[in-house]
Amino acid sequence: MLEISNNVSLADWEVELTGIRATGNGGQRVNKVETAIHLRFDIKRSTLPAIYKERLLKLSDSRISSDGIIIIKAQSFRTQSMNKDDALKRLRELIISAMIVQKSRRATRPTKGSVQRRLTGKSNRKDVKQTRKKVPL
Repeated sequence: MLEISNNVSLADWEVELTGIRATGNGGQRVNKVETAIHLRFDIKRSTLPAIYKERLLKLSDSRISSDGIIIIKAQSFRTQSMNKDDALKRLRELIISAMIVQKSRRATRPTKGSVQRRLTGKSNRKDVKQTRKKVPL
């Protein structure tokens, strides 16, 4: 059971975890131990509320396929159990991030005082440059 929030949680049957061989450098056990985890989560088939599903499907994330399946590969750690925890944590963070509503930007203008200070500073810098004397080499 994966807790997303106080009201929302995912059952174990909704998340498919598969052990795979991790890529990269390794020692003697690299070709025989499946420590990496491949997580698959079908958004459309899940028991998430409709608003969660809608926002997840709208995300433009490379981990979400066109069929609405989230695929996460976890291979940061040396043990399968730690990679499993990492994959579930990343799934939870992805679902939570889909629910955060971005504040809409409101266009503003600079104040008259800030415009005046900027222009005064520019003219002061120009005057300093002109008053410097060039020293011949």
